[in-house]
Amino acid sequence: MMDERNLSAGITFVLLGFSEYPQLQVPLFLVFLAVYTVSVVGNLGMIVIIRINPKLHTPMYFFLRHLSFLDFCYSCIITPKLLEILVVDTRTISYVGCMMQFFFGCTLVITEMFMLAVMAYDWFVAVCNPLLYKVAMSPKLCSLLVTGTYTWGGMCSLTITHSLLELSFCNSNVIHPFGSEYSAIVSASCSDSYFSQMTCFIISTLNEVCSLLIILTSYIFIIVRIIKLPSAGGLRKAFSTCSSHLTTITMFHGVILLLYCVPNSRNSWLFIKVATVLYTVVIPMLNPLIYSLRNNAVKETIRKLVNTKIFSH
Repeated sequence: MMDERNLSAGITFVLLGFSEYPQLQVPLFLVFLAVYTVSVVGNLGMIVIIRINPKLHTPMYFFLRHLSFLDFCYSCIITPKLLEILVVDTRTISYVGCMMQFFFGCTLVITEMFMLAVMAYDWFVAVCNPLLYKVAMSPKLCSLLVTGTYTWGGMCSLTITHSLLELSFCNSNVIHPFGSEYSAIVSASCSDSYFSQMTCFIISTLNEVCSLLIILTSYIFIIVRIIKLPSAGGLRKAFSTCSSHLTTITMFHGVILLLYCVPNSRNSWLFIKVATVLYTVVIPMLNPLIYSLRNNAVKETIRKLVNTKIFSH
């Protein structure tokens, strides 16, 4: 077993990506580069805006700042490799690089999954117990919730990555997507992957069910509370406040559940690649746009920054 692991550690994986469409390499590179730029600027901008505006120093924006941080990190881990394999002839990634990319990517995904659940709980407290909101969502509790999501994401990712490190890789070192996607790594293995697949299935299912349960329970109470509001104006305001978060949740979990339902076969690789692009490249770009375009406080801060910059010149 040690010899097999040592042999696997020296393997270099070949990332196919979109290499079967050579005429699309340059257009795809330009599109993904633009998306990546918007994602980095948007998420970093959201973090800066929340930091500099005292009005945004609330639990909701505290969680939103960490959501932007997670999206920024995820973009920086996945997208640069995608851009690289679109313009170079040698589309490879080392064994260590592949496992590190998977570990950090998996950590960020699980952390974001529960960060969205924490944000749903925050909305629940804000809508259902507005008078006790500042007491219930104290800075200490917010810090504990955020620390817990990062810790849990790291522990789950470490467990799944360890199960992948137990696999052996021989001659079949081709990875069909453009990054270290779990099913592609398992498909490239030449050893029994039952334990690794069961580990991933149990952890993934547990995380998905628990996070969705928290989100659904929170929004059921929110909807019940909103229905009881006497004024139509209050109803519209409450729905408008939650709409950005609901949009983010729908996109994030929708693509995850979509990937769950796709069979891991040669005929479905193209679909998996497109869904993975949505999941790893597009969604991190859309999140800051969704929250900024529908948030008056954020738009006001951006407007003041632009005006200050213009007047300074």
